[in-house]
Amino acid sequence: MIKMVLDRWNSEINNFTDIINAISDDQLMKEIAPGKNRGIYLLGHIVAVHDDMFPILNFGNKLYPELIGTFLKSPDKAVAQIPSATELRTAWKLVNEQMAEKMSSLSADDWFQKHNSVSAEDFVKEPHRNKLNVIISRTNHLCYHTGQLVLLK
Repeated sequence: MIKMVLDRWNSEINNFTDIINAISDDQLMKEIAPGKNRGIYLLGHIVAVHDDMFPILNFGNKLYPELIGTFLKSPDKAVAQIPSATELRTAWKLVNEQMAEKMSSLSADDWFQKHNSVSAEDFVKEPHRNKLNVIISRTNHLCYHTGQLVLLK
């Protein structure tokens, strides 16, 4: 089961990477649809969400904590100065390389341990709130935004 989940995760990481590499910086500056998020915002959002997984999975500190306010706590266009497409592409690559390294070090048992966003008391009542479940939910989230970015091509 773990292999299936991680294979899907890796496949979606590769799919998203292929799409952002195929979209120009100018295309990333366009809105997905009139009045909706721009591609660059979605890229930054996904980088911030995946970076936020490091402390949740007990893998260490975030690499880019400065992205949280811009891409998780604020809507698109609310922050005037945002990182460039090049900077976000580089951050995406680094976050995923380091995440893959950390994920490969976990044993099968480790994946079924609680993540850091659930209390020990709640985990006893809801053992499905484990590290593997974080990967499942983030894979679904990534798929959703990948589908949006495809509209920019």
